[in-house]
Order: sequence, then structure tokens, then C-alpha cells
Amino acid sequence: MTLPLVPLEPLERGYLTVLRVRAAIGALILLVAAALGDVLLLPELGLAHGWIIAPAAAVAVWTTIIAPPRRWRRWGYAFTGRELHVARGWLFRAHTIVPVVRVQHIDVAQGPIERSCGVATLILHTAGTDAATVALPGITRAGAEEIRDAIRAQLTERPW
Repeated sequence: MTLPLVPLEPLERGYLTVLRVRAAIGALILLVAAALGDVLLLPELGLAHGWIIAPAAAVAVWTTIIAPPRRWRRWGYAFTGRELHVARGWLFRAHTIVPVVRVQHIDVAQGPIERSCGVATLILHTAGTDAATVALPGITRAGAEEIRDAIRAQLTERPW
């Protein structure tokens, strides 16, 4: 028996900016460390400058410019009223389905980068020890609160 596929919605475009800003912060740290290594280590080894900073710059470009849109496109979600579907990943693809009746508590979180980009993260906590938390980043705060309130309403109607 195969259940029907649930069409997934893409994340908000602001989450792409969040991914890029986070990657840029990591890339900046990498470039500073690489520049220090390039200046301090290479002269002692008798090598020309650029052997450390050039690969680091390539990694920084990849993680800041090329990888974020690819990661963003691989996310999707759907809320059916009875289940929350969260799909992500390219090489290692995961599709997590959280039945609403399994939810124990719900968080709606926003960091400063997310807040400036107009997105939030919905976090569902379920019973269990492994993968008991499912996070859905990159949706609007209003969307996250709407899903949270819909789940709360169902839990209030049918408590355990």
C-alpha cells in the first residue's frame, strides 16, 4: 500500500539570505585563519604566499555563493492538519513526517539573522529519544505560529 504523495512547499526566500550570512561568517573566520597561516607559516617553509589562502578562498566562495541556493532548494514542507512533512538534503535525503498527536511541545524561534530576514524556525518536540526534535527553518513567523496554533488546537481537542 502506497500513501499519496504530499506536495511540498518551498521555504521562504529570506532563508536563502540566512544561509548565505551564516556561511559568510564561517568563511570570514576561515579566511582570517588562512591569511594568518599564509603570512606566518609559508615564509618559514620557503613557499610563496597564496598556498593556504587560495584554497581557503575557493572554499569560502563555494560555501557562501554556490552551496546556499542548492541547500535552500532541497528543503520543503507541508502541513496537512494531521501531519507535518519536512524534507531536506541532496546527497542524504530525509523526509520526516511528524504526526500531530505525537507532539509534546512546540517552539517558534528566531535568531537575529532570521528576524532581519523575516523568517522563523518551527521546532516540534515529540516523544522518543532519537530524532525527537524536528526543526522546520525558513518559514514566516506568521506561518510558524499558524501551524503551532493548529497543532495546539488539535492537542486541546483530543488530549491523550
